Amino acid sequence: MTMRRGLLAPALLASAALALAGCSSDDDSGDDSSSGSGDSIKIGIKFDQPGLGYKDGDTYTGFDVDVATYVAGKLGYDADKIEWVQAPSANRENMLSGGQVDMIFATYSITDDRKKVVSFAGPYFVAGQDLLVAADDTSITGPEDLEGKNLCSVTGSTSAQRIKDDYASGTQLLEQPGYAECVTALTAGQVDAVTTDDIILAGLAALPANEGKVKVVGNPFSEENYGVGIPKDSDKCEDINTAIQAMVDDGTWQKLLDKNVGASGYKANEKLNPPKPAACA
Repeated sequence: MTMRRGLLAPALLASAALALAGCSSDDDSGDDSSSGSGDSIKIGIKFDQPGLGYKDGDTYTGFDVDVATYVAGKLGYDADKIEWVQAPSANRENMLSGGQVDMIFATYSITDDRKKVVSFAGPYFVAGQDLLVAADDTSITGPEDLEGKNLCSVTGSTSAQRIKDDYASGTQLLEQPGYAECVTALTAGQVDAVTTDDIILAGLAALPANEGKVKVVGNPFSEENYGVGIPKDSDKCEDINTAIQAMVDDGTWQKLLDKNVGASGYKANEKLNPPKPAACA
């Protein structure tokens, strides 16, 4: 590019001013993004739950991911301004209280104990503990039918022990490191059923490799209100609840559910879904 010498100094001054303005803008957006009010937002999700929160390379999919994207959009954040952060179950409260994320959508059940540490918006879905069985199995219609049968759940989960304690004391428990391993055991005939929340089971059943091989029984025996985890001092609860209600009212909630787990044949409990967000504390 050519430039007349007389314009060189003003041009350099203008360029310097723009550079300083750019630096100031970058610093501001960096500060704001950590509080969720800037140009980007950090959202915690699961990376290993097909149909809910799943990371494949640079692609993130699932019902939680889609709901989070919708809500973030209503809060003023485009999809490309979302930074997805892995939120393991054991770390969720610390991630929120420590400012590592602004919100968490990660099959995060609202409980009184958790509300002592963090706040919740929602719920946006009500799940229930259920069973995954072979597609042609008609002998298991509820937890009582597991007497003398083999049941798989994930190490550290209380779901399988609850069945043994409350419904079928003769159930034989098999623990695996993840639900994918439990489904493998089920399709191989090593266990008769897998248990956890119904929508998590539906996400597993909707995987192409499992389609037609397994099914969700559809007889939930607990109630798990999935909320949006937010820091205790967050002022975003009302706005998030408004976004969730809009998602239900405009039909997007049902479309996202069908998109992510519809292939499994799963139908959400219509008595509890779609839920109405609870009043913010």
